[in-house]
Amino acid sequence: MLIETLGAARDMGRLNAILGVLIRHGFGDSVRRLGLADSLEKAGHALRWDHAADLARLEPPVQVRLALEELGPAFVKLGQVLAGRADLFGPEWIAEFEKLHSHVPAVPLETLRSQLAEDLGGEPETVFARFDPVPLAAASIAQVHRAQLHDGTEVIVKIRRPGIVTIIAADLRLLERMATVAETELPYLKPYRPRQLVRELARSLKRELDLASECRNAERVAANFADQPWIVVPRVHWAHTSERVNVQDFIDGVPGHDLGRLDAEGLNRKLLASRGSQAVLKMIVEDGLFHADPHPGNVFYLPDNRIAFIDFGMIGRLSQRRRDELLALLLGLVERNAQAVADVLLDWAGDDHIVQPALLETEIEAFVDQYHGTPLAQLNLGQMLADVTALLREHHLGLPSDMALLIKAFITLEGMGRNLDPDFHMTTEALPMLQQVVRARYEPKAMATRAWHTLRRTLAVAEQLPHDVSRLLRNARRGRVQVGIELAHLKRVGDQIDRAANRLAMALVIASLVIGSSIVMTVQGGPTLFGLPVFGFLGFAGAVVCGLWLIRAIWRSSRGRDV
Repeated sequence: MLIETLGAARDMGRLNAILGVLIRHGFGDSVRRLGLADSLEKAGHALRWDHAADLARLEPPVQVRLALEELGPAFVKLGQVLAGRADLFGPEWIAEFEKLHSHVPAVPLETLRSQLAEDLGGEPETVFARFDPVPLAAASIAQVHRAQLHDGTEVIVKIRRPGIVTIIAADLRLLERMATVAETELPYLKPYRPRQLVRELARSLKRELDLASECRNAERVAANFADQPWIVVPRVHWAHTSERVNVQDFIDGVPGHDLGRLDAEGLNRKLLASRGSQAVLKMIVEDGLFHADPHPGNVFYLPDNRIAFIDFGMIGRLSQRRRDELLALLLGLVERNAQAVADVLLDWAGDDHIVQPALLETEIEAFVDQYHGTPLAQLNLGQMLADVTALLREHHLGLPSDMALLIKAFITLEGMGRNLDPDFHMTTEALPMLQQVVRARYEPKAMATRAWHTLRRTLAVAEQLPHDVSRLLRNARRGRVQVGIELAHLKRVGDQIDRAANRLAMALVIASLVIGSSIVMTVQGGPTLFGLPVFGFLGFAGAVVCGLWLIRAIWRSSRGRDV
C-alpha cells in the first residue's frame, strides 16, 4: 500500500497540507494518478477539491512557482536547485524558478534569544559590544543581524531559525518518497529525474543548515586567494561560530546590483569585470571549489577595485576528472573544435540514456561548426553553454548535477561581467587560463604523477582479483548467486488486483445475503419486525449497506481516473 511507501503516520499531517496546496494550484490530476489522495482519505485525512481549478488559468511554470513558495523552505530551495538545471527545463521555467525567494518575516529576537545565548555562551548584548536587534536580512533558514565585537570589529551574526531542521527533515522524507512514486507512476516525469533532484536538494540543504560548514567553505576559498589581495572573503570569528550561528566580518561596499554607485566611488568597471571573471575561473578550473551562486546579491565592490564574495552556503566541487572534462569542453567551444565538444557531452549524457547518439553527435557538431570564422571577441561563451544545454534538453538528456551547477555559475558570471563592462568577453578572459592549465597538465612531472596513481590503482585491483573470483565461484557452488530484478509496476498491479478481489468478495457476500434473506422470508414462525421475519429483515438491511459501500468504492475509483 502507498501508506507503507509514504512511511510513518507522523508525516501524514504534513502530506495532507502539501497535497492541499498542490490541488489548489491545479495539480489534482497528478495527485489522483499517484494514488496519494485515496491513501490519505483511507488514513482519515480529508482533502478539499472544491478550489482545485482556482489557479488553472495561470501558465504551468507560474503555478509551480507559486505552489513552491507556499510550501515552505525545503520546496523554495528545491525551486532554486531547479533554477540551475537548464539542461532539464526550458527558459520559461528557469525564469520562474529564479524568482523564488523565501518571503518569510523575521523572527523576533526574543524568540531567538534562548537558542542564541546557548550557542554564544551568553546574552548577545554581553558577548558583543553592540548587537542590533533588527535583522539586516531574513530568509527561510536563517536571518542576519549586525553587531560589533569588543575590539571594534564590525561583524554580521547569522542565526539559524529554531525548529527549521525538523520541518525540513519531514519535507525531505516526503519528497523522497513522492519522487520514487512519481518516477514509477508518471513516466513523463522520468526525464526530469525526480529522485536525483531530491538527492541533490537534500545535499544542498544539509550543507546550508550547517552554518559552520559555510564558514569552512569560506576559509578554503580565502586560502586559495591568499596571494590575490584584490579578492576578499569575510573573515570567520570561530570563537562565536557553531552549527546554528556564524559570525563573520561585515562587508561595507557597493552591492553587486547597485552599479550606479561604481562611477561615483571611482571604481574601474573594466578592471572589476576582469578580476571577477579571473577569480571565478580560478575557483572552477584550478581549485575545483567554486561559489555556486555568484549572483549580484553575493558580490560587493570595494575601494581599490577589490571584490568581496559572501554567502558560501551553496558551494560547488569538481573532481580532477570533471575539471579535465570541463577543460576539454571549454577549449572545444572556444577553439570551435566540434568533435571535442561532442565527445565530452556524450560522455556526460551516458550511453544508456541516448536514444539516437549519431543524431545527437551530428547536431552538436553542426552547432559548434556555425561559429567557425567568428572572431574570438564576438563569441558569447555563456550563451554557447546555454545553447548546448538546450540541445541536450531537446534529447531528454541531463547533465551531471555538479556540471549543471557550474554552467549556471558560468552564465551568471558572464552576465555580471557584461553589466559591468559592455565590451566584456568571457572568451578572451578564459582562453589564456585554459591554455595555461592544459600546458601544466602535460608537463613531465604532472604526467609522471598521474601515471604513478594509475599504476597503484591497477595493482590494487589485480591484487584483489583472485579473492573476488574465488568468492564468486564459492557462492556459485553453494547456489548463492543472486540476480536482482526490479519490477517497478508489479506492486501497483498487485494492489489493483487486491482491490478488485475485495470488491468481488463483497459482491458475493451481498448476493448471499439477498438469497439467504429471501429464503428466510418464506419460513413461517419466529420473531418478527414490522410484520417481517427479523433475520430476513436484517439480512436485507446488511445487503443494502454493503451494496452502498460497494457503489461508493466503485464511484470513487472511477472519479480518480477521470480527475
